[in-house]
Amino acid sequence: MPLADWQILSRCEGGMVEGYDPELINPASLDVRLGGTLLIESAQSRDLVSYPLAGHSKDNPYELRPGQFCLAQTMEVFNLPDDVAAEFRLKSSRAREGLDQALAVWCDPGWHNSVLTLELRNNRQLWPQLLWPGMRVGQIIFHLMVEHPARSYAITGRYNRDPAVQGSRG
Repeated sequence: MPLADWQILSRCEGGMVEGYDPELINPASLDVRLGGTLLIESAQSRDLVSYPLAGHSKDNPYELRPGQFCLAQTMEVFNLPDDVAAEFRLKSSRAREGLDQALAVWCDPGWHNSVLTLELRNNRQLWPQLLWPGMRVGQIIFHLMVEHPARSYAITGRYNRDPAVQGSRG
């Protein structure tokens, strides 16, 4: 059962989402914004390399080239309690512009002290996608669990306590 706006606000004020903006609460979701670091491909390394978005803005955006893939992060830090799961969805405006997000959308109960890592790709063939810190990139839908899990992600999770965008941990 998705949480309603007033429930999202109450939970965020209680620490479920740090750095959120109450103006970004929708009837059944919370808009999230692009954070300050990308991991991008480099010809010099098979691994994705860190690219700070400092200096980029709506007036001076980073250009994600056609077909290019990157990992990004949210500005918001998440602390999901054991009675709430969440899922990420790209903002429809971003999708209509040609941005795509991989299907890794689920956040388990107990996931905490972490920004959300986003897998983004430019599906356009001719034009870059424009990215900058603070842009509304997606929304989080919070789901109330019927019961607490037997083993919380707080115990089993590999992506807890991630203060910045992270590559795969296999």
